[in-house]
Amino acid sequence: MATRRKSAASAGPSASASESELLAIYEDMVRQRRLEEALARAYGLGKIYGFCHLYIGQEAISAGTTAALQPDDIVVGAYRIHGQALSKGISAQEIVDELFGKATGCTGGVGGSMHLFDVDKGFWGGWGLVGQQVPMACGVAFAQRAQKTGKVVVTFMGDGAVQQGAIHESLNMAAIWNLPIVMVVENNHYGMGTAVDRISALNPIHQMAEAYGVAHEEVDGMDVLAMMDVMDRAVRRARETSRPSFIEARCSRFRGHSMSDPGKYRTKEELEAEKAQDPIPKLGAVLQERFGVAADRLEAIDRAAKDEMKQALARAEKAPWPAKEMIFKHIYASQPDA
Repeated sequence: MATRRKSAASAGPSASASESELLAIYEDMVRQRRLEEALARAYGLGKIYGFCHLYIGQEAISAGTTAALQPDDIVVGAYRIHGQALSKGISAQEIVDELFGKATGCTGGVGGSMHLFDVDKGFWGGWGLVGQQVPMACGVAFAQRAQKTGKVVVTFMGDGAVQQGAIHESLNMAAIWNLPIVMVVENNHYGMGTAVDRISALNPIHQMAEAYGVAHEEVDGMDVLAMMDVMDRAVRRARETSRPSFIEARCSRFRGHSMSDPGKYRTKEELEAEKAQDPIPKLGAVLQERFGVAADRLEAIDRAAKDEMKQALARAEKAPWPAKEMIFKHIYASQPDA
């Protein structure tokens, strides 16, 4: 029988986290927010082309996950990944440069918004095909188990991806092969513009893992402390027992599905109610209440993040374009000599 729990913020390491630890998580979320806002402005000015999916509102999920991981653990994302990549250690400059299509981007300017990647940092994409990052992540987790690296793999998906057959296949493989993987559903209630309740016969979503004997939990994805605790349990399960977990993080994205989506399917009142659950001021309040952190200290973190992103945009403007030869790199296999 699989384990099902609804997580609580006081049920794990968040209750004993130090001031410095929580400040680091707060800074992580603020930097993610300011990065996305900077990218939104650049997109509006025509500096970024193609698709661009912002993470604004969902920062607690990535920050809480990173807090539960070791530096060499592996994260595999879908396409709403800027915040996840930043949290995992890819620099803001490399991310901005990549979205600007510059050679100094983390994938040389040829990947763009959906394909951020840095193996050394443990961030393995960035995958645009809906749901297909999950079986790929299972393959990565299989390799970690076979090679006895001790690494845990975390993979993210949206609620819209859950209906893909690949997710069911992945749950089955993870269960029968005892994979050290944590699958996280970022349920922001809308797959593009369609409400999840209209396309899912199962609510809550995490119950689907029950059929495969996979431990599953629901968590408030707008509460970084709750996220930190549920991921700590799941990551320890993967590392210590090589058993998978399936986590449903209920959250809200404060922007449209992508920069081209005006989000007309939500009322103004619904969006304002979601913004009232903003995870950043929530953690700020905890820091003030638990440790007496002054408001001006939190404001200084915010100013520093804004300045960092402003400088990143300015440097990206001056960064070099990729060489023309990059058009063919990773496209064709090398041909043997005649």
